[in-house]
Amino acid sequence: MNSSFVPTVLLPVALGIVMLGLGLTLRPTDFTAVARFPRAVFLALFCQMVLVPALCLGLVLAFDLAPELAVGMMLLAASPGGTTANLFSHIAGGDVALNITLTAINSVLSVVTLPIIVNLSLAGFIGDGAIGLDPSKVIQVFAVVLLPVAIGMYIRHRSPDFAARMERPVRIASIVVLVVVIAGAVFQGRKDIVAHIGDVGLAAVLLALLSLAIGFFVPRMFGVGPRQAISSAFEVGIHNAVLAITIALSPALLNDITMAVPAAVYGTVMYLPAALIAYLASRRNLAGRPTTPVEQMAD
Repeated sequence: MNSSFVPTVLLPVALGIVMLGLGLTLRPTDFTAVARFPRAVFLALFCQMVLVPALCLGLVLAFDLAPELAVGMMLLAASPGGTTANLFSHIAGGDVALNITLTAINSVLSVVTLPIIVNLSLAGFIGDGAIGLDPSKVIQVFAVVLLPVAIGMYIRHRSPDFAARMERPVRIASIVVLVVVIAGAVFQGRKDIVAHIGDVGLAAVLLALLSLAIGFFVPRMFGVGPRQAISSAFEVGIHNAVLAITIALSPALLNDITMAVPAAVYGTVMYLPAALIAYLASRRNLAGRPTTPVEQMAD
């Protein structure tokens, strides 16, 4: 198999399937949570698009990462949340409707914000080779991220019964395809990943933990309810590592295996703290009492 076949063809196709599956679960009315919880939506988006990239920049500078790893970390921080956030939020007793709204809005806004953050990172850490805001690059990100979501939403609008039947098969297919494709991409770049995992591993873990904390505590500081704050925590704290890997490896975009390392590491380590927090929050909801200091502050 050609060495460029996985990043050029399979990764974008796999991500497209995932985003199509997301679109099958969305309706225009899912955006109405903006009217019901405007403060929660605004604060979550502020955390996602301003505070987390600023936090990531601080980690990059503190760990003195190599330029390519620094760009990869910033790419990861700029990537929106994924459908996994909805699952963790449901387990933790969060407001899943708010998660759906945030996922939908993030998917749209990231088409603009992600190229801006990546461009600034490339210019700041590498000095050249920036993807800039070239319209063709924005269109490519749009095609990978937003277009499949729009198609899925259209299918659901035109044929809700068909969309409901396809939701589970598409989700299963997404998982299978992603596992196979990412495994192939990681295998092809295993030497680079092994060479740099020690440099970026701790930074990726801290990004995961601190993003979850920011997503929860900032809304709570401004009076957002516990359930909505839980939703914000998972939406802000769980970044779309697949999207970051796709952009890093795609020859049409960054075309750099080293830039994919932070997302590959993050995608491995992120699920443990997220699952632990979701479990503890679910125990609190079931028992009717706080079980951790974090949860006590939420009351």
